Amino acid sequence: MNEKTENARPAFYTVREAARILRVAPSTLYRVIREGDFPAVQLRTRYVVPAAALEQLLNEATATGGLVDPARIAAERRAAREFAQKSGGAW
Repeated sequence: MNEKTENARPAFYTVREAARILRVAPSTLYRVIREGDFPAVQLRTRYVVPAAALEQLLNEATATGGLVDPARIAAERRAAREFAQKSGGAW
């Protein structure tokens, strides 16, 4: 493999990797994902966390200097997806 591929940021993180980045227990992140309050992709019985979601949390926390609520972000995404489905658009 070349150096660019090896050093490239992954598109997705495992729940354990994302939990380590967020400095929370994996069980906490699993629970929040299952409750629909944290963005993740379910592949059969496994979950992966988009790197973009972690980046968005970091950017928002840095920009606002305040509390970032992943549940709000997930709710906004759900609402946008539902709107797109009802209006006939692809999400």
